[in-house]
Amino acid sequence: MTHATLNFYPRKDPRMRFFALWYFTILLIAWTILGDTVLGFEQSYAQPIVGVLAACVVAFFLEWLDARMNQRTPRFAGSTANVVNFLPPCIIPGLACAMLIYANSRLAPIVFAAALSLASKVLFRAPIGNGQTQHIFNPSNFGITLTLLLLPAAGLAPPYQFTENVTGLGHWLIPAVILVTGTIIHAKFTGRLPLVLAWFFGFAAQSLIRKMIFGMPLAVPFLPMTSAGFILFSLYMIPDPATTPIKRARQVAFGLSVATIYALLLVVHVVYGLFIALALTSATRGLSLHLYALLNRKRSPKAEAIEQVRIPAAAAEVAQLKQA
Repeated sequence: MTHATLNFYPRKDPRMRFFALWYFTILLIAWTILGDTVLGFEQSYAQPIVGVLAACVVAFFLEWLDARMNQRTPRFAGSTANVVNFLPPCIIPGLACAMLIYANSRLAPIVFAAALSLASKVLFRAPIGNGQTQHIFNPSNFGITLTLLLLPAAGLAPPYQFTENVTGLGHWLIPAVILVTGTIIHAKFTGRLPLVLAWFFGFAAQSLIRKMIFGMPLAVPFLPMTSAGFILFSLYMIPDPATTPIKRARQVAFGLSVATIYALLLVVHVVYGLFIALALTSATRGLSLHLYALLNRKRSPKAEAIEQVRIPAAAAEVAQLKQA
């Protein structure tokens, strides 16, 4: 059976998926190394390591368990290439959790977030047709959001850490590189450029609306859009191909929904609004997929009954024509 995630890539091409996964993986590895050695990340060297290890342990165990229960071969079995290509979905959440969660010197919150990220891919799924299901939450976003809400001692990494030790044009160059490369990837390989543009437009629109309602300076609501952290979130977390629609109109609705929920959360002073808004939008999409499947299941017996009536009628017509 085709991997369910391929349904959300252009032309269901596995090469698109592998390229995007490996691009994000290499980017996060490079970003982590540069962040810890040059940029000034507020994390210990041990945190990204334990994050990736926790994600790998959970992913390999859950895949082995699912394969055993369904009497199939694990996706990482059979060759070295299968093992290597199984790693990117583990490395990405492991590094993202370590990068975006500030836990001081503690390792437990990072392990908790990384483990939750991978577990969410098994625990929260929705039907997508042909007997297949797909996880509904961006793993990294789910793990980070629940960790921030459930562990008050953990907080969100400060946005300045992405450009803390650079000066001058570096403050603009780093976000620009992330923006340009991410846009190219989503335009050519994931097909999520409409979603990204809708999210940027929605964020700008809600910023203008809040400016007019609350009379704040124009720069204030737009300020988050200038940070490397915001661009990283916008290009590498929101438009996750595996957990977002592939049709353009639905992509636009998804991006605008995240921006709208974020604005509402901000107005009522809810912290971590970006992460919570994405999680709520993904949950709503998952529920809609379940509802759509349920409605189709209720309609199918009627369709079968109609078909059973039509077939004998059609056969009788053919017999009459033959006799004539």
